[in-house]
Amino acid sequence: MKQNKYEIDMCHGTIMDKLISFALPLMLSSILQLMFNAVDVIVVGRFSGSQALAAVGSTTALINTFTNLFIGVSLGANVLAARFYASGKEKEMSETVHTAIMLALISGVVMAVIGQIFARGALELMGTPEDVIDKSTLYMRIYFLGMPFFMMYNYGAAILRAVGDTKRPLLFLIVSGITNALLNMTFVIVFHMSVEGVAIATVISQILSCTLVLRCLHHTEGCYQLRFSRLKIKSYYLKQIFQVGIPAGIQSIVINFSNVLLQSSVNSFGSVSMAGYTAADNLMGFIYVSVNAVTQACMSFTSQNYSVGNYKRMDKVLRNCMILSVAVAAVMGSCFWFFGPQILRVYTNNPEVITHAMEIMSITVMPYFLCGIMDLFPGALRGMGHSGVPMILSVIGTVGTRIIWIFGAFPHHRTLRFLFVCYPGSWAVTIVLQVVCFWFVRKKVHRNRMAEAE
Repeated sequence: MKQNKYEIDMCHGTIMDKLISFALPLMLSSILQLMFNAVDVIVVGRFSGSQALAAVGSTTALINTFTNLFIGVSLGANVLAARFYASGKEKEMSETVHTAIMLALISGVVMAVIGQIFARGALELMGTPEDVIDKSTLYMRIYFLGMPFFMMYNYGAAILRAVGDTKRPLLFLIVSGITNALLNMTFVIVFHMSVEGVAIATVISQILSCTLVLRCLHHTEGCYQLRFSRLKIKSYYLKQIFQVGIPAGIQSIVINFSNVLLQSSVNSFGSVSMAGYTAADNLMGFIYVSVNAVTQACMSFTSQNYSVGNYKRMDKVLRNCMILSVAVAAVMGSCFWFFGPQILRVYTNNPEVITHAMEIMSITVMPYFLCGIMDLFPGALRGMGHSGVPMILSVIGTVGTRIIWIFGAFPHHRTLRFLFVCYPGSWAVTIVLQVVCFWFVRKKVHRNRMAEAE
């Protein structure tokens, strides 16, 4: 049962209204985060030119590749914390919180060092054009200085999500995001800085959001209260976090590696196409984070109900999440399909950039509901503690399809529109694989339940 007004009782009562109550603040948080990040793109595109826009955009896939292992591990912390919270294991919950935050600090420092050392070399391997690589490298190196704060915010927010609190992270993000936007405009417009200005603004906003979420955990009255003197990694809980989180992180890394290959293919068309992909990718990001919020809800609700044996409720959660995810993706995809050119003018006035962006979006935005369905089944499986096989299937389905497409089909028909057919194709293949996996796992859970009943 919930202990304060911010928490959600995931194990009793109606489902759809609670899913919406959980997912909507998370969805708004992610959309606002993308909007504030889009200010980076908009400000440099408007006031520093298309080269600066391409420089910022060309780092996105690479940054995600570097960071998503540790962000994936935060899902393990979320699942474990939700499980202990629902079953009333307060000591275990507290130990999980302190282990997770310490892990976030260490991983953030590691990522900061990696970013300084490997930024330029990684960009060169991606084939980043000479006219933008210096600015791309500078942006990445400054951005990675904020990694310790970025990681601690994400792990702290994962703990809050485990108990159903998605409202306070939304408030923290609003504060830090507004700060980021104001600093962006100040550094670039007033002080005439370029990519370094938006990178510095991002780091400062990450420090602020980290401070707010740690303060929230420190002052809570619940079993997930954070005490800085007790920060310590305990191997027992770390192992359980890794069991769910490492496969999820590897899946994100490998999928983002396929996005790096895709970015390299886009780079071969030149900086104008790169800028178009940057703008289109930003808009597609709004759909992704919205359906991903439903996936996060599915994972947390499944984890809590699995820990107390509410297996029928788990199935209802998945069905409701599918309805919600498809509805969200269909509405947003339709908006971007019909009003794409008008929305893209926020990013750039260059008609060529808008044309290239619409080429990409004409293939990707309408079938994006497939991506939401594709992620729901692994989310439900992770909630039950099964993360390894879904990871393998996602790699085979998503990454395998894209690699075959990029190196097999694309060289024979080199257009942006044809290149991005790999998106809906890879989603469809992966859904088939994940549904088969889910059927076998759910059947195993049913057998175990019957054995316990006997």
